[in-house]
Amino acid sequence: MPAELARRRVLALLAASAATPVRGQGFAGLGQEAGGFAMPRPDPAFRFPRDHGPHPQFRIEWWYVTANLKTAAGADRGIQWTLFRSALAPQERPGWASPQIWFAHAAMTGPEAHLVAERRARGGIGQAGVTPAPFAAWIDDWQMTGHPGADALDRLSLRAAGRDWSYELSLAAAGPLVLHGQGGYSLKHPRGQASYYYSQPGYRVTGRLGWPGGAEEVTGLAWLDREWSSQPLDADQTGWDWFSLHLDGGDRLMVYRLRDGGAGHVPGTWISPDGRAEAIADGAIELAPLDWTRIGERRLPTSWRIRIPSRGLQIETRPVNAHAWMGTGIPYWEGPVRVTGSRSGIGYLEMTGHD
Repeated sequence: MPAELARRRVLALLAASAATPVRGQGFAGLGQEAGGFAMPRPDPAFRFPRDHGPHPQFRIEWWYVTANLKTAAGADRGIQWTLFRSALAPQERPGWASPQIWFAHAAMTGPEAHLVAERRARGGIGQAGVTPAPFAAWIDDWQMTGHPGADALDRLSLRAAGRDWSYELSLAAAGPLVLHGQGGYSLKHPRGQASYYYSQPGYRVTGRLGWPGGAEEVTGLAWLDREWSSQPLDADQTGWDWFSLHLDGGDRLMVYRLRDGGAGHVPGTWISPDGRAEAIADGAIELAPLDWTRIGERRLPTSWRIRIPSRGLQIETRPVNAHAWMGTGIPYWEGPVRVTGSRSGIGYLEMTGHD
């Protein structure tokens, strides 16, 4: 494809994405057809730090950080920082001919406000990208960077800003990376749709928020997700509800439900305080909505009950701000939650595809 034609195609796609929200599956819909891209296979052999970088032979990929924070006065705050890569074709090309589309979402949330910003970029010209060593992920002046001497994702600096708000945070990992599913191969459907999926769930956070009412010093916990695929969902799956939870005593839990009009696909990962991970099979977790919130024309399940009988776990999650709607070009709900029940804690909830 000539470079000028590729440039025009990419710019047209970016303009269309800015004007027309994607419905149905949120950003999952970017990867419903594989279209010649590579597919995840069982028994992956990850190589780090290489795999912290991009995988252009796969269609979609993201670097995703959420953090539950407290101010010195005890106020709840949450932040999100996400960089997405979506490819138009599986063959990489230099410069304007690159098929890579980059977009990013950032948010800062408290009980009284949910602040959102979005960036878009194209590949091949340095405006956005990821390098594995030294680790750096960026789009314009939004940055997630590693520290000299640290092992790739062990220590990170994170920054983003919206119109009247900003944050600058330091993250220090207190445990190992966690591979989800079967050694990082995360099956999404019995017909074989899957992704490669791992996390760093154990960051301690310090830093400063530029909250609209003034600067705030904060501390807390963060969770980073890394995932890539080419066809993560089946045609009968309409979106997901995903939880990352920090429980009292140091345990952590990742659970998601892929909705299909029935019981859905509901796997998870239990992470012990020492970082050991145990996959929880589909069918072993009970996930049910408790309360709903009306946001515009949408009605979303913003409070949930999670039961894992094998762990004696029965908890409820409640949002810090029930109106944490990401009104971005690809819309979804994402915000911090509080946990009560047989265990207390904090965490994040993401919901896509609730039209």
